[in-house]
Amino acid sequence: MDFVVIDVETANNEASSICQVGIASFRDGQLAESWVSLVNPEVDFNPFNVIIHGIRQAHVQSAPTWIEVFPEIASRLQGRIVVSHTSFDQRALGGACARSRIPECVCTWLDSTRVVRIAWPQFAKAGFGLPNVAAHFGIDYRAHDALEDARCAGLLVLRAMDETGLSLSQWLVRVQQPITPPERSLERSKWPAPCKRAGAVNGPLFGEVVVFTGSLATAREQAADTAAAAGCRVDGGVTKQTTILVVGERDSGFGNHAKSAKSVKAEQLIRKGQRIRILGEGVFLRMVQASAALAVNSAS
Repeated sequence: MDFVVIDVETANNEASSICQVGIASFRDGQLAESWVSLVNPEVDFNPFNVIIHGIRQAHVQSAPTWIEVFPEIASRLQGRIVVSHTSFDQRALGGACARSRIPECVCTWLDSTRVVRIAWPQFAKAGFGLPNVAAHFGIDYRAHDALEDARCAGLLVLRAMDETGLSLSQWLVRVQQPITPPERSLERSKWPAPCKRAGAVNGPLFGEVVVFTGSLATAREQAADTAAAAGCRVDGGVTKQTTILVVGERDSGFGNHAKSAKSVKAEQLIRKGQRIRILGEGVFLRMVQASAALAVNSAS
């Protein structure tokens, strides 16, 4: 069966702030067509996002807006099997369409991170990001470019089909099943501190490593439970494994308040090339809720 792969880059912490879209079309087991476009998200760019993908606000001034570019995207996705590496790209498309008040495409989504985690047990719990898996299999590609990420994810799906013998239609069923046995799905005992958690291994955000900082609207333990149930590992401090820093409204430079030590350390790691998203508490909770809704809809 044929499929397309989509990847997006965003201007800031809002998933809807798409500034680049890449689509790779695969037919008969080969890359058949590539398409990429910058997008003017009509919002401000976060400097940390710019560090990751290199796209600046000046680069998209003459680029089409989401409303202008979406007909081309829809023509490539409508009615197709659409692969994305994590559910982030699906959330981003939905958010951009909602913000522009236009209907989404009707398509069948396949999360290639779940394909990777199931096909190769060494990536079941960690290391299933595109750069790491691509390096493992000797796939040459440039990370954090939308088209390159889409092409790489498609090649990994083809490889998984070849090595497991499962067809694309069989993979659509297999990814809805547990990746690993559920008995360690929420393993608190391994964490001595009260707000550290091991993420549910079958949660939609498994693989994300979250750290909370500042004064949150919800109790810290409740926030940690919510993140862990969605699959996030919750740590007490920012490290080289951190992927998301969630900040309270009275932290991380909001208003007149100084940044916390965790925020400062995260920014230092970002400057060194580590991909950490710094999200407000509300943005993070919306991401968790959207990921859960996508997981339910995919399973139904």
